[in-house]
Parts: sequence; structure tokens; C-alpha cells
Amino acid sequence: MKPTYVSELQENQTITSTFLVQAKEIRQKKTGDPFLSLTLADRTGEVDAKMWDNVTEVMDTFEREAFVKVKGLVQVYHNRPQLTIHKLRLVEDNAVDFKDYFPASERDPGEMFRELRETVSAMTDDHLRALLDALLDDPEIGRRYRAAPAAKQIHHAHLGGLLEHVLSLCGLCKAAAAHYPVIDLNLLLAGAVLHDIGKIYELSYERGFSYTIEGQLLGHMQIALRMIAGKLGGLPDFPAKTRMLLEHMILSHHGKLEFGSPKVPQFPEALLLHYLDDLDSKMECMRASVARDRQVDGHFTGYIPSLERSVFKKAKYLEDGAVKEEAVTETSQAGNTVDKPPENEPVASRPSNPGTSLKPASRGHVSPFAEKLLQAITPDAAERG
Repeated sequence: MKPTYVSELQENQTITSTFLVQAKEIRQKKTGDPFLSLTLADRTGEVDAKMWDNVTEVMDTFEREAFVKVKGLVQVYHNRPQLTIHKLRLVEDNAVDFKDYFPASERDPGEMFRELRETVSAMTDDHLRALLDALLDDPEIGRRYRAAPAAKQIHHAHLGGLLEHVLSLCGLCKAAAAHYPVIDLNLLLAGAVLHDIGKIYELSYERGFSYTIEGQLLGHMQIALRMIAGKLGGLPDFPAKTRMLLEHMILSHHGKLEFGSPKVPQFPEALLLHYLDDLDSKMECMRASVARDRQVDGHFTGYIPSLERSVFKKAKYLEDGAVKEEAVTETSQAGNTVDKPPENEPVASRPSNPGTSLKPASRGHVSPFAEKLLQAITPDAAERG
């Protein structure tokens, strides 16, 4: 087990640990000397890192998706932890446990796959069940389905995330179909199982998460149609009309043309699949955004582009309120009162050093405009050194 995870980083802590390099840039200080701007990661999250000194000795010894061992100091910059690296060296793959560096579902993938097969076995449409069995019985497809993330970074972006998402979606499908009698549950479940199956080839997830050449050129919807066509060759009695409905659900599940769907949903099961898929992905995105947020102060995450908003950290807000209420109660019980300061007591003056930086705690009630202004007047990292 690695010594320190990203989620354990504390301000003013000196750490020595190993991380995966998610991003690497060689930039220039005002002096013309190079510095390293890195994003380091493990299974608990990622952290911005900078190396200012002795950069020429190490900058060509590693690349993105390499493992590096670093020693450095954790500081807070723009309300986020930032690691200032003092020493860095490349670490070989055989010296690390990959499970420490790649986020994975908390559920066992084998257990989730068995649950999926049970859901398929319970379907009453023989043709749809036969198609799903043909795909899931394929050893390569089964292996990839158990490991694949549901997305590169937006939702369920971890190993086993695709299975986790599909199982959650199947549960939503059953509940929604029970509420809307017009819905064909077999068709809806088939759409849930197959709508993202092309992601097992669209995404590369043996190391970091990225897109394959096939994923870049075709996309997961077209890959899914090709996979289905390959298995339907062994199912000559499969109804042509059912095939067309299923293909439409896959092509339209993003809901809008601007979101990558060649078609918009045009019958109830297709529309319902889109909304349930969108609901499940956004709920997971909200959960993960709070869980992985690295803002030091405040009750909101940073801006989440996929949600087009910041997310309110409700649990932290309620917890902070409970702590304050408890403190007030204890003070009251102790008979303490808060007195006004004597009239002749001098008002605390501002720091005499105009260059003194604001500590994160003092920025908790700063407005969004003031925050942007503070960032604009704060020296950029590139100007350090």
C-alpha cells in the first residue's frame, strides 16, 4: 500500500509517496528557466503539482501515465491543495500495485456481472434474451464488460463503472415500467444493457482512461451496432422490427443531436431510456463531484462543466451547522456570555505587510466576483521562482 493517498493530503504536510502522472507540461518561469506543471493521481483523486528547482535533471526522465515517486510540501493555492515537489524520480511498473492508482467500483465486478446475468435470465422476451446472452457469453466481451468504466471522466469513471451504471439503470427501468403500463420492460432492459456496450472498445482502461483509435473514429454507438450485428448473424429468427427498435434506442439515447445522438428518441421506451440514463449519470456525477472535491473552504465544489453548475456540499453544510449549534449550547450551559469589547479597545489593524497573502479561511465569504479578482491579482504560478 502506498504511504499517502491524494485524499489524505493536508496543508503544510511534507510527504513522500508515489503517484500516476495524469498530465505533464514543461513551462517557463519569467527567468526563462523551466518548471514542471503536473497533475498527479491515485485511486482517491488528483492533485495539482509544481516543481520549480532542478527541473532539467528530471523533466525528460518520465512521461504522462508514468509512475513517479515524489517528495514535496502540500500547500493551498486558490483554495485547493497544491504539491510543491522537491525531489522526483521515475518508478517502474513492477514496483507498484496498480489497484492503488486506478479508481474502481466498491462492488466486486464478478458479483455485479452475475447480477446482470440474472436480470437478463428473468426477461420474458426469448429473442431479446438470446441476443443479450450471445453478447454476454462471449469471453472477451464479458471480460471487458466487467472492467470498463462508463465514461472517461464525467460519470462512473472508474473500473467496473459501466457495470455499476447499467445495474443502476436496470433498477430504474423496472421501477419506471411498473409506473407506466405502456412500456415494454423487455425492450427497455435490453436498451439499458446494450446502450453503452460499445464503450468496452471505445475506451482504453488498461492504464489511464483514454479513447482508443476505434473510439475516436466511430464512437460507442456505432461500435455497439456492429457488435449486435455480429451476434445477430447467429440468430436468424430474430425479428427485424425488434432489431430496428433496439438500434434506434442505442442511436438516440443521448437525447439530442448536439449531444451526439444521430436521432432523437421517437417512441416511449427510447425516450424513457434517455431520461433514465441521463438521471443516473447526473446523480453519480453529483455524488462523485462532492466526494472528490479538493476545495479547502466553502460549501460548494468547483464548477462542474458536465452539470453546468457547482454542487452544494449538503452533508458538510449540515455537519458544520451541527458543530456550531453544539458549541453555542455548550457555551450557554457553562454560563458564558459574549460581551462587547470595551469602547476604548483599539480596532485590529490590517497586516502592515501589503504582500501578505490571504489565508484560505479568510476567503470563506468572498463573492464569486471578488474571488475572480483575487485570482487575477495573485501572482500566477508561472511567475514564481
